[in-house]
Amino acid sequence: MVGCGETYLPAFALALGMGPVASGMVASVPILAGAVIQLAAPLAVARLGSNRRWVIVCTTVQAACFVPFVWWALEGHAELWQILVAAAAYWSAGMAAAPAWTAWMAALVPDQIRTPYFAQRNRLGQLGVFLGFVVGGLVLQWGEQRSDPLPAFAVLFAIAGAFRLFSTVCLWACQEPARLTPAAADELRGAGAPLASRVAAALRSMAKRPSGSLVAYLCCFVFGAQFAAPYFTPFMLRELGFSYHAFMLVFATSFLTKAVLLPAIGRLASRIGSLRLLWGASLAIVPLALLWLLSGNVAYLSGVQVVAGACWAAYELAVMLLFFEMLSERERAGVVTVYNLGIAVATVAGAACGGLLLRALGETWEAYACLFVVSSLARLAAIPLLRRVRANS
Repeated sequence: MVGCGETYLPAFALALGMGPVASGMVASVPILAGAVIQLAAPLAVARLGSNRRWVIVCTTVQAACFVPFVWWALEGHAELWQILVAAAAYWSAGMAAAPAWTAWMAALVPDQIRTPYFAQRNRLGQLGVFLGFVVGGLVLQWGEQRSDPLPAFAVLFAIAGAFRLFSTVCLWACQEPARLTPAAADELRGAGAPLASRVAAALRSMAKRPSGSLVAYLCCFVFGAQFAAPYFTPFMLRELGFSYHAFMLVFATSFLTKAVLLPAIGRLASRIGSLRLLWGASLAIVPLALLWLLSGNVAYLSGVQVVAGACWAAYELAVMLLFFEMLSERERAGVVTVYNLGIAVATVAGAACGGLLLRALGETWEAYACLFVVSSLARLAAIPLLRRVRANS
């Protein structure tokens, strides 16, 4: 789903004739819609009485969201608002499932095997993304050689939807604890409260706990990263003139690196702890955007992506483990919900600021260079907030 579908949505917007800022909006704005809608997830779980059922509903909806993308690719035309609405539905379904999935997995995976299990799970997930991305690049290159890549996008989105349905079948086969724990029952009973009240209560609770400092840092760091992240695709396809084959090669390198290195990163996390791993990964991520300015050579940028893949793999694993380690069962769903909302706001705000800067500077190579510099400086400015997490934990 991610390799063949989600990662190619910005490229699809470019193939339809939209500009780099529109492409960046497709990669970021729908996430905010998803984060707002996911606030209703606890109520839905309460109505269904099961985390598992709600997750399966959401993943089924997510698979269906690829149908309009297939249609637009075959038609060869779509308005920006149509793509944003469909992408928002896709992200809404995915993010609405996240709190329930987190609670479900926390009940399924024993504490003593959690670190190696999620390291292996993330590794397999990244391998799947890599394979999907490679297939996508090859299919799009075939379409480009025929001077019409849009039917190739239709093939990719059909594959993505089919595989999401298959993953839903796998989720259906997973078990769920027969009885809710007292903490989980309290969480479901509180789901009927107004959304604003539940968010406010979660924020008040987080303000007194290490989880609040962690979420604040992550949101600020993501804001800095998203200044540049949505614009790497138009930078390669428009500014550097990469073919879909070269684009696939550069980005796929990152996914493959994550898949190969995650077991070692998991062992490192077991030795040094999740918080130290987050420190190291965050510091290493700060200058990554600047490396894109040194050369437009495909081999060089693939090497940059090897480094980026290792750093982001460590960052993502550290964040996942810290959420399991620092959050009690009673507060986990609330904190994850607020975290998703905060990350979405940071993502859209960062992308919007980056898009405004890019357009103001004329969408030239120099404009992209300025964007990448500002992104690195913003990431660096967020690092001091991580000291509060260390002090509280």
